[in-house]
Amino acid sequence: MSEINTSDASPEPIIAFQGHLGAYSHLACRTATPAFTPVPCGTFTEAMQMVEKGAAELAMIPIENSTAGRVEEIYRQLPKTHLSIIGEHFESINHCLIGLKGSTLTDIQTVCSHPQALAQCDNNIMRLGLATDVKSDTAGAAREIMQLQDKSRAAIASSLAAELYEMEILQENFQDFDGNTTRFIILSRQAEVPAYEVGKRYLTSLMFRVRNMPAALYKAMGGFATNGINMIKLESYMNTGSFQATSFYVDVEAHQDEQGMINALEELAFFAQDIRILGTYQPHQWRKKGGTLS
Repeated sequence: MSEINTSDASPEPIIAFQGHLGAYSHLACRTATPAFTPVPCGTFTEAMQMVEKGAAELAMIPIENSTAGRVEEIYRQLPKTHLSIIGEHFESINHCLIGLKGSTLTDIQTVCSHPQALAQCDNNIMRLGLATDVKSDTAGAAREIMQLQDKSRAAIASSLAAELYEMEILQENFQDFDGNTTRFIILSRQAEVPAYEVGKRYLTSLMFRVRNMPAALYKAMGGFATNGINMIKLESYMNTGSFQATSFYVDVEAHQDEQGMINALEELAFFAQDIRILGTYQPHQWRKKGGTLS
């Protein structure tokens, strides 16, 4: 992500995240915003509300994973907020299978973690013949096992969680595929749109609802194609309680103030409604390095 401006922030600015200390969102906060104090929240909604209420300056929210796909809940929550996306961050995920001190793989019967982490380690879980127990987050699963002191249970979590809760790493790199990466968006009350400079790369994220008419989505997307704007993400979701109209989340490679984007948005307005630009920001280095982190 581009560097976050902290000049107007309080002496100890806060970034909220969902999960317990030691969660991957906690790691993402430490990597992307080291000047901010990470504060854990029980749900994604609570983390976003902390920012909306002014109790935190930013929120670090996962939106998709290279193995398990999108975090569907986020697409339902974003329209309910007035927050802006001011950056993105890609965090490499190294899942560890962790248990109590002194435990071994032969002791483990059940593995606990967030549904996304369980999905990302599904092949290895089946290989070991383990039962699964879904928890609200990875670090919380480790914390619960530490409190229960049950050697038959293990958690899929980060090495940071193992360190914080004084647990044993039974197996590193427990994920099914190498290169497992989660994309986070960084949310703020204040939009921080960088000044447009020719030759620089930008991303713009927006949401809209197509009008109930034939080929509405095809026509809505046409303006981006004719103006030479590359679309890198298109997600659909139902947000109205009706099957009559579908809403969409879109990421495009463009700045909201460049002429091609202005033209595309004007054309979009003929075929869509409730158009909302979530933010314009510079892409994370992961994209610049061809999908690798170092």
